Amino acid sequence: METVKVAIAEDDFRVADIHEKFLMKIPDVEVVGKALNAEKTLELLRTQQTDLLLLDIYLPDQLGTDILTTIRQEFEDLDVIMITAATDKAFLEKAMRNGVENYLIKPITMERFTDMIHKYIQRRHLLLNEDEINQGVVDRLFKNSEEEKEEVMQELPTGIDGDTLDKILEVLKHSQEGLSAEEIGKRMGASRTTARRYLEYLISIDKCRSGVEYGSVGRPERKYHS
Repeated sequence: METVKVAIAEDDFRVADIHEKFLMKIPDVEVVGKALNAEKTLELLRTQQTDLLLLDIYLPDQLGTDILTTIRQEFEDLDVIMITAATDKAFLEKAMRNGVENYLIKPITMERFTDMIHKYIQRRHLLLNEDEINQGVVDRLFKNSEEEKEEVMQELPTGIDGDTLDKILEVLKHSQEGLSAEEIGKRMGASRTTARRYLEYLISIDKCRSGVEYGSVGRPERKYHS
């Protein structure tokens, strides 16, 4: 099996060392170098053959998300996984638009880290071993993405309760039409503000969608669908 060459861009050398130790426990993975800032990250990529970059956002000289454009222009075949303490949605959106493989929010466990790397390696080897793709190959590639979304459902952020989340999903599931946050709140016995917070979380993990609809008097209202 081909060795996957990994570079680590992390401003905290202690965290970088931890990630390196995690990677050393995974077969067929080689750490080709570590960089503490954006400038050194680009230098490392230009001098070392690299398959995967583990990229932090809060680098001291430039945001990790800001060098993604340069990385995409210079290293077309490089895969990127973001590992960061940043919780600003704008960072996630920019990372997704630049085609990152995954996005992990610190702190992360060794189990979560190694599972992510294993899934990445599986997808990579699947693509490398197929000369032509068919729908079966595509389904296998995207299956991991769906599994990761299910894992997100199990690791809920602060302020999101699993039972309440299940109630909202049940309300959406049994509604043939879109519902407003206020309507959903009434059906589950919660305030509109609470319902909207849960609904926006569900949108962030692709478990529901929303759109603006116009009522009989022409007043726009946001409706949520499963």
